[in-house]
Amino acid sequence: MHRRIFAPGALAAASLLLAIPASAASYTPGTPGIGDPYYPNYGNGGYDVSHYDLRLRYQPATDELDGTATILARTTQDLSRFDLDFLLDVSEVRVNGVKAAFAESGEHELEVTPKTPLAKGTAITVVVRYSGVPSTKTAYGFSTWHRTPDGAVAADEPEAAWWWYPSNDHPLDKATYDVSVAVPDGTQAISNGTLQSTSSKLGWTRYTWRQNKPQATYLTTLAVGRLDITTSTSEGGVPVVNAYSKDLGDNDGAARAGVERTGEIVDWLSGYLGPYPFGSAGGYVPNTTTGYALETQTRVYYSPRQFANGSNTSVVVHELAHQWYGDSVSLKGWKDIWINEGFARYAQWLWSEHEGEGTAQELADYVYASHPADDAFWTVAPGDPGPDNQFDIAVYDRGALAVQALRNEIGDDAFFAVLKGWPQEHAYANASVADFQRYAERVSGKPLAALFDTWLFQPVKPASAAAVAEAASVPVQPTSWKKIEATNDVHGH
Repeated sequence: MHRRIFAPGALAAASLLLAIPASAASYTPGTPGIGDPYYPNYGNGGYDVSHYDLRLRYQPATDELDGTATILARTTQDLSRFDLDFLLDVSEVRVNGVKAAFAESGEHELEVTPKTPLAKGTAITVVVRYSGVPSTKTAYGFSTWHRTPDGAVAADEPEAAWWWYPSNDHPLDKATYDVSVAVPDGTQAISNGTLQSTSSKLGWTRYTWRQNKPQATYLTTLAVGRLDITTSTSEGGVPVVNAYSKDLGDNDGAARAGVERTGEIVDWLSGYLGPYPFGSAGGYVPNTTTGYALETQTRVYYSPRQFANGSNTSVVVHELAHQWYGDSVSLKGWKDIWINEGFARYAQWLWSEHEGEGTAQELADYVYASHPADDAFWTVAPGDPGPDNQFDIAVYDRGALAVQALRNEIGDDAFFAVLKGWPQEHAYANASVADFQRYAERVSGKPLAALFDTWLFQPVKPASAAAVAEAASVPVQPTSWKKIEATNDVHGH
């Protein structure tokens, strides 16, 4: 009798054990950070995103944002749970069509637990429905959502996505995007890439933008307001879309005089950096009180303050150079910021040569001589500056000195081959300072470890300016210096 009662149960238990894959024990939560030592909680482990589809509705008067994000991804481990970086209020999450449990965690994490664990290599579709008032949200004591008199802007570095869409927020996980935004009639919505369509219904206009090349999350932007939008095509065939708030006041003319040269500058940069890597270019100038600019992919964000003293094409050159160095080729970790900023600054030096306002060598001599050996400038290592110094002026100016040192070491032919070849070698991917050194060594045929160590990593002023022509005294200030110096706070946020 007892055996009849218990034997079926034992058999059922045995059958159940046989039904569970042997690897079941390997299903573990994805990490709440992607592994970047500068920002341990940024990004997430366990999956890789291929596409974001964001369908949004935004009311400028109240700063209310409603959204549905559809995220296409693939698991990179046997996954029991995963995180998204996000701050707004979530009402529902589905994984492959099935409702999933979710909870807030830490400063900016959304923990998602699928109903069924996900095997490594599984294609997943994650749908997140959400709403909120982005300007009321903060993390780590700050916000990157910027209200304007007629709308708002999402643009910041190294984070901005949390305030308006859930994501795997680190440059290592790049993806393509569709961003569709409904706003009240008379208001415009700007994002990255190409405008696919506009439609109006019941007092609302929907703008749908597509970025069909891989894009880092921090390079995704959204601007809503009453904007004047201009369109053109560069001589080289690149479509250009620019936008300006209609209330820029005294800065309006200078902003347009600078940003409307985008097509010309893209074509000029292509001569040095290779074919423009995206399907459109452009920039926008909203009426914000911030002081920085940002290389948001294909649609650069500029603060009106960038044009307070005139058009200053130098800042436009800097941000457009990033489309190759930083956007198409993105950093592997935030310590690799030199590849972004050193080369964008150096592009400004090349523009100075182009404009007849001082050669790159003259600018290098001036920067080198302007900082005595005991200047803290030399204690920042551009090759790994640390999170507190990630946007220090040394990353820009000492970083550009390193580029000039490389040019002098390997000669112009090899240098310009490196400058143009690098964005093609790593197009739409990620790379590190070490990768760049190896590439430069391969192209030039020269060992460069000592040069890179001296100019990028040693916390002292090089004893000799052998790699950058030495001057007996502080050289005459190049004509372009004030314009370049005016962009020193370009990422000063």
